[in-house]
Amino acid sequence: MSTVLIVGASRGIGLEFVRQYGEAGARVIATARDEAGLERLKALNAIALRVDVANPASISGLAWQLDGEKIDVALYVAGVFPQGDALSPPTQQEFDRTMHTNVLGAMQALPQVAPLVEAAGGCFAFITSEMGCIGEVPSSSNWTYRVSKAALNMAVAAAQHDYPGAILVALSPGWVQTEMGGTGAPLTLQHSVEAMRKTLAALTQKHKGAFLNYDGSRFATW
Repeated sequence: MSTVLIVGASRGIGLEFVRQYGEAGARVIATARDEAGLERLKALNAIALRVDVANPASISGLAWQLDGEKIDVALYVAGVFPQGDALSPPTQQEFDRTMHTNVLGAMQALPQVAPLVEAAGGCFAFITSEMGCIGEVPSSSNWTYRVSKAALNMAVAAAQHDYPGAILVALSPGWVQTEMGGTGAPLTLQHSVEAMRKTLAALTQKHKGAFLNYDGSRFATW
C-alpha cells in the first residue's frame, strides 16, 4: 500500500486528492489548520494532522508528526489567492500572508518531507500555477499571487539538487472550478486531480525539478 501525504487538504484540490487517493487504496496522511478541516479529512478516512502552513512554528513540527514514515507521493497544495494589480501595492499584511502560505510554508515543509520521500524513492509535487510563468505574462492581474508562484517554482527547481533520491516538481492544476478558480473555469475539480494523479504516476528521472502542467506537458518557458 502506498503512502500519500497532502499538505493543505481541508478543501478544494487538496480535499479531492484525499478522496481520490483514498478510493484508489492509498494510505492517506493529510493536514488542515482547523477543526472543521480535520473533521472533513477524518470523514474520508485520512490520517489527519493539524498544521497551519502560514505559521512557521506550526509547520516546523511536521517532521515529528511524520516520524518513521516513508512517503511515496507528497503534495504541497496549500495556497492563497490575493487580488489586485500593479496599479497599487499590496499591503504588508497581504504580501506576508501570501508569501508565508505559498512560498515559506513550502520551503519549511520541504526539508522535513523530502527525506521521507527519498526513503520511498517517491515524488514531491508542489501545486503552483501557470500564472507564475515569467515567460508568459499577459497582465499584472493578481500580481502578488504571480510573484509567489514564480518564487515557488524556483524553490522547487533549486531544492531538487539537494534531494537526488526524490523527484521534485512544480505542478499546475490548470484553471479549475474551485472557490479560488470560480465557476467559469474550464476544468472540473475531479478531472484536474485525476489528470495530476496520472502525471505523478508517470514521473521519471527526466522530470526532476520540472515545471509541469496538470496533463504532464512542460511549460515552454518559466
